Amino acid sequence: MTNIVCFCGSTKFKEAFEKANREESLKGNIVLSLPQFSKADNVSVTNDEIKVLKKVHFEKIKLADEILVINVGDYIGQSTYEEMEFAKSLGKKVRYLEEI
Repeated sequence: MTNIVCFCGSTKFKEAFEKANREESLKGNIVLSLPQFSKADNVSVTNDEIKVLKKVHFEKIKLADEILVINVGDYIGQSTYEEMEFAKSLGKKVRYLEEI
């Protein structure tokens, strides 16, 4: 069965996102991911852009069947916690890249 999986995590984990995207896609899942990796790529993002990207990401969570938290080295930032809580409030399954 194909699931829609939304990735949540820090933009500093670009390589982990890319690897997980490939793995989830090869499982037959549809992946909703981040549009950029500002921390990994050292890209500046304005406050207005952050607001838009956050709104769009929460819409992706609504569309998804589940989220996959990209928690490299047990790191989960405040924004990711907010996304996890939002997903849980919608009854979405929450999975983790690394066991917690």
